[in-house]
Amino acid sequence: MLDPKTGQYLQRPSIVISGDRIKAVEFGDKVVAGAEIIDFGSLTLLPGLIDCHSHLLSEFDPAAGGEGASAILTLARLSTAHRALLGAKLAREALEMGVTTVRDLGNSGRNGDVALRDAIKSGWVVGPRMVVSTRAISPLFTLFRGLPPQAQSLVDSEEFAFASGPDEVRKAVRQAVSDGADCIKIYVSLFGGVLSPEEVKVATDEAHRAGKRIAAHAVGDPAAKAAVDAGVDSIEHGYFIAEATLKSMAEKRIFLVLTEPDMESDDIWKSASGMTPDEVERMRKRRYGRVEQALKAGVRVAFGSDAYTRNPTWSRGMAALSGLMSYSQAGMPPIEVIRSATVNAAELLGLQKQIGSLEAGKLADIIGFAGDPLVDTAELLRARFVMKGGAVIRRP
Repeated sequence: MLDPKTGQYLQRPSIVISGDRIKAVEFGDKVVAGAEIIDFGSLTLLPGLIDCHSHLLSEFDPAAGGEGASAILTLARLSTAHRALLGAKLAREALEMGVTTVRDLGNSGRNGDVALRDAIKSGWVVGPRMVVSTRAISPLFTLFRGLPPQAQSLVDSEEFAFASGPDEVRKAVRQAVSDGADCIKIYVSLFGGVLSPEEVKVATDEAHRAGKRIAAHAVGDPAAKAAVDAGVDSIEHGYFIAEATLKSMAEKRIFLVLTEPDMESDDIWKSASGMTPDEVERMRKRRYGRVEQALKAGVRVAFGSDAYTRNPTWSRGMAALSGLMSYSQAGMPPIEVIRSATVNAAELLGLQKQIGSLEAGKLADIIGFAGDPLVDTAELLRARFVMKGGAVIRRP
């Protein structure tokens, strides 16, 4: 059994489970009268994995011709109810791969993520436990420019909570909380639209006042710096983040959610967008460089897949966890890859007392592998056993 906090293996564990929680972790043979015995044999055990940036209710088609076209087709073809049902399918695919918890950050229609979260919690469908944001708060942007008013109103009501000015931003945060959000997501900049530093600060303060953590979508450094200055809890993406901003993140203990797509999905999407293989490779190397910078600056990294693309050969779970392989390819040590999806991710979500490691009192989220993920992180793609909250989802 791997302890991700120390990076050490603990031999011959006996994990006693009562209900949905771990009652005790002991070593050697442990006999509990009347208990079901699951013999893991020589499997390597880890806590369930956590994806801090999922989009379980989205499945964009690269063949549609770019993100804008895919987003419009999704809105036109799928009601929120349809997207929730799609999410049930994708959620099960994620769980079966060992992803037992997700933070789902929008692109889910009008509160479809809340419905799916509650359905999973009630046992109506099988999936990872969900921390959801409802609609992300966004500045006005240019992605849907030229749409007729009727179509634009659909985008406004179903996909994004557009806000302009501090008062509208504050109201949007309060609306998200009222709609059932567990956390808040803001787009600091998106397709030409930008929230002002004041608007970012208002969103952050209002979220924290409501007891919610806030994730900030920020690709470039000006957006990331504004979010860090405001005191957000995580920066999502940060592809062009500066070294000085990374140092500030480390000082403030703000997480960086690295959303490195798996190479296959990345190639499919970039090719559909008209990029040449050389352009894709140059972009990939630039992104990998910031992974090294973040680790050097002491920034805590949490895993986020940002998987939302249809892949004809992979399940959503495989596509999501393949993002962890990009961390390895960027030079992240195996134990840090594992920590990003366990203890670090749990702390970002504020659930470190519930998940992220295998300890007494925590939820019984357990996954097992035939090989050693500290030697080969690709083992994380080959879960043989999956348990979520004491319920066996997959076994050899």
